[in-house]
Amino acid sequence: MKAWLCENPIGVEALKWKELPQPQPGPGQLRVSIRAASLNFPDLLIIQNKYQMKPPLPFVPGTEFAGVVDAVGDGVQGFKPGDTVAAFTGTGGFATEALVPAALALPLPAGFPFEDAAAFICTYATSHHALMDRAALQPGETVLILGAAGGVGTAAIQIARAAGARVIAAASTDDKCARCRNLGADATINYTTHSLRDELKTLTEGRGPDVVYDPVGGDLTEPAFRSIAWRGRYLVVGFAQGKIPALPLNLTLLKGASLVGVFWGEFAKREPKHNADMMKTLAAWYAQGKIKPVIDQVLPMEDLPQAFARMSGRAVVGKLVVVNRT
Repeated sequence: MKAWLCENPIGVEALKWKELPQPQPGPGQLRVSIRAASLNFPDLLIIQNKYQMKPPLPFVPGTEFAGVVDAVGDGVQGFKPGDTVAAFTGTGGFATEALVPAALALPLPAGFPFEDAAAFICTYATSHHALMDRAALQPGETVLILGAAGGVGTAAIQIARAAGARVIAAASTDDKCARCRNLGADATINYTTHSLRDELKTLTEGRGPDVVYDPVGGDLTEPAFRSIAWRGRYLVVGFAQGKIPALPLNLTLLKGASLVGVFWGEFAKREPKHNADMMKTLAAWYAQGKIKPVIDQVLPMEDLPQAFARMSGRAVVGKLVVVNRT
């Protein structure tokens, strides 16, 4: 097999495309021939040694991928060679093959494209867990989505719309805002050229959004929280801007508002049945056409460094996918 190996987590420049021994599945494992893998922001942080999970060296990055089962270990039930699956494993995806615990493999229905499947689990599970579970989003409520043109942002737009909410999408360029409107956002804010607080006041007639979905952090957090509606829920999803913000806690008192942490990976571990039910719902929504991953570009697996460069430049709308051609 071949894989992008990280032997020293100093950044993309340290990754090497290497020949490695073919892995053999142990008890409870599948070996998957990877057809497509997607880039998530944690993939960049992991190879820079900036993520909370620090895998032992050396490791193959790539949190999320899809492919075909080509071998199964002892004790595996429900899977056989030839089955198509997607998986979110934390590492291993930027390669031609990977071992996957059978419990983490999501069987794919017939006709589910590998590119979509590779870009599906992380963003949609994160956004559904955030909006529907942690925020208990209700039809008719207003949701502000920060970083709305990114992977989790585009998923959040679709899920909020499917839930019957009004969506205000905030992004950094006019082009990204236009893409968000095409996805179904009711209104958009370019927070590079406009005041986030002033625009929210106008768009909500002074009331503010009921839910704020924030995967960005940094200097957008405080103005967004100051704009939130009474009894609003502020979803702390991530810190793509790089800076972890500090908030005056008196704002939660004045607004009667909640700061709500969102950590889908831990939810999936601690509440596997609830997570499995959620994934069934998301698969059904995909089949019904309610949600569909937004693919920015599809590149060959060998071009992973170029994909990371595009992600670092914040040029991506939706998800970047790299593929192994067979």
